[in-house]
Amino acid sequence: MICRVITDISLDREFDYLVPPELESSLAVGMAVDVPFGRSMRNGYIVSTDVQSSVDAKKLKPLAGVKNQSCHIPENLIRLGQWMAQYYCCSYEHAIRTLLPAAVRSGRVRPKMRKVYSISNREKADELLCAPESERTRGRTAILRALASAPEPLDIEQLRLIDGFSESSLKTLTRNLILVCHEEEISRRKAPVEMAKSVPPQMMPEQKKALGVFEDMLCGREARRTMLLHGVTNSGKTEVYMQMIDRVIAAGKSAIVLVPEISLTPQTVRRFRARFGDTLSVLHSRLTDTERFEEWNRINRNEVKIAIGARSALFAPFRDLGVIIVDEEHESSYKQSESPRYVARDVAVMRGQFENCCVVLGSATPCAESSYNAQQGKFVLVEMRNQVASKPHPHITILDRRLDPAPAPGENRVFSPVLIEAVRRKVENAEQCILFLNRRGYARNLTCSECGYEACCPDCSVPGTGHSTPFMYSRSKATLNCHLCGRTEPAPEVCPDCKSPNIRFSGTGTEKLESISRGAFPFARVGRMDSDSMRSAEDYERVLEQFRRGELDILIGTQMIAKGLHFPNVTLVGIVNADLGLMIPDFRASEKVFQLITQVAGRAGRGDHPGEVIIQTSNPGNDTIDYAANFDFEGFRNFDLEFRKLLNYPPFSRMILLNFRGESESAVADYAQKTYDLLLPYIHDDVSMVPPCPAPIERIKGKFRYQILIKGNKLKTLREAVRILILHRNAPANIEFYADVDPQSLL
Repeated sequence: MICRVITDISLDREFDYLVPPELESSLAVGMAVDVPFGRSMRNGYIVSTDVQSSVDAKKLKPLAGVKNQSCHIPENLIRLGQWMAQYYCCSYEHAIRTLLPAAVRSGRVRPKMRKVYSISNREKADELLCAPESERTRGRTAILRALASAPEPLDIEQLRLIDGFSESSLKTLTRNLILVCHEEEISRRKAPVEMAKSVPPQMMPEQKKALGVFEDMLCGREARRTMLLHGVTNSGKTEVYMQMIDRVIAAGKSAIVLVPEISLTPQTVRRFRARFGDTLSVLHSRLTDTERFEEWNRINRNEVKIAIGARSALFAPFRDLGVIIVDEEHESSYKQSESPRYVARDVAVMRGQFENCCVVLGSATPCAESSYNAQQGKFVLVEMRNQVASKPHPHITILDRRLDPAPAPGENRVFSPVLIEAVRRKVENAEQCILFLNRRGYARNLTCSECGYEACCPDCSVPGTGHSTPFMYSRSKATLNCHLCGRTEPAPEVCPDCKSPNIRFSGTGTEKLESISRGAFPFARVGRMDSDSMRSAEDYERVLEQFRRGELDILIGTQMIAKGLHFPNVTLVGIVNADLGLMIPDFRASEKVFQLITQVAGRAGRGDHPGEVIIQTSNPGNDTIDYAANFDFEGFRNFDLEFRKLLNYPPFSRMILLNFRGESESAVADYAQKTYDLLLPYIHDDVSMVPPCPAPIERIKGKFRYQILIKGNKLKTLREAVRILILHRNAPANIEFYADVDPQSLL
């Protein structure tokens, strides 16, 4: 028997090995194995069994052995990894590695073991227990009596608690083969905090309708297996998810729930744990290797039925999947930024096809691709247009900052008088506010009013201006930070060029917004959530718990507070600068701004008091802002799709963005041009390819960046050619070449 194996060497190919006779009956696709490779031993995974090899069987090497079961990958996940390698233009080995956490794959973390004792010879044990007890046998009978009455084997610490126990008695029983000692795996996992069991509430008519459609999908009465659940904010989508999972578990199957941000995980886990107890596992990037290893093995041993987490939770090793739920399916954070550059939403749909399970994509602002697929009948569309308990949408006010009165000396320009008065009123009424600004840091620019000096990152730049990228200033750390490459420098106290003390900060980030808020609202308790202040999962949970308990009056943050959070006492949302992101040279810019405004506005008015949203903008006539202010998703979708159809952008085409990076601009441009020439023969009437040009952000980390944009339909042959160029043609030294299939940003 011959099997085919992918090794841990990135050669983008499979190798044939002989299967030893003793392994033939137990071998299966997805098993982790040791294989001889050259003069070394390598890790590998079986991708197919009982194959016909083009190599003479006499020349094939046998498998060296099968690894521990905790490393095995379900067969359907292996198939998914092979599809990812083809579609996203990465090596087979890289795609397969993505399916396993590094802690499991590398063997850095090993199971925690303990020695336990049990009775192996019941007949001799009964003889000792029935014999008259003496001083010499008292210890042995005490041990045997305890083990005979115990429901499971006991370890040494438990045995030492027995009255009359002695080490010598234990050794004697083991030496005489009356007891047997063996190792068993134990969990390092902390016991979860006990939570009061939640009871499913009475469902609204639209929730019942969504659940009914899902039951049709689950039972096979609906042939389509993917649902787009388009529900406005606060329409009760999470409750629908939990009821869906109830049905799935009742059918003996498992569920995966994806959330886009780690900040959503604690609140989501709390709600699910209150409903389902400890039958769920949490997977996200903030877990330690040991925690990730423990959670992965709980799933692999079928100890849990639900996995919740960010995009990596998509590869949870369930073998009986009933549903994959992608919450906030429109979020760009579902895009993996490193190879394989997959979109978790799309891979979830593919896993659903491989495993014949249901996929539910939920959002108040679905992405254009999902909306279009629902329009075309590829997805089942279910709409929930009303909020829970028929609450009205929050009242939205658009403030034109150009009409604000001139500020008095020393007065800040960040808040309009209307927003200041609204926040004060809400806090005085013991209500909570969210202030949203999608830019972290303190100030956007550091400039000298004497000589015109501007602090910029020397390693990053944008085209057209000839300038480097401005640093973002962090006041709390007194540093200048580049948000493109991560470079950090001490903030100067005087101008580095002319030594003038007249060096000023301008622009506003969330750190400055927090400082201004503490001055403008000294009576309020203020908290901040952004990637600078949130360093661990505990930080997220701590701030959100403080806000939930009412210990904070104002929560300031970036997009991580814009979606999925449910705080009934929030009655005001202030969007400090709605224009951020509108002028970015990316065809998705308007969609992202619309989604952010709609999502953050939906945080207001989820309780007993009506909600209010104040949008500050210098561009009040912008169509995107106008549609968002009116909660007009359908109007915006038609507006956006018309624009995309005119320029043949997704969803009317597919896109591949080829990226080239290197320290020499001329070398990068030359290699990009050669690649363009090699791909020209694959262009046909349904495909267009833009000649190589500098990326919108021309240089990052000192490396020049060029791009080739491919868009169109029927891209399979061209994608295969791109994959061969990337994996099987060596790029010149110091030039990086990779493909971003279905890019979420063109920057």
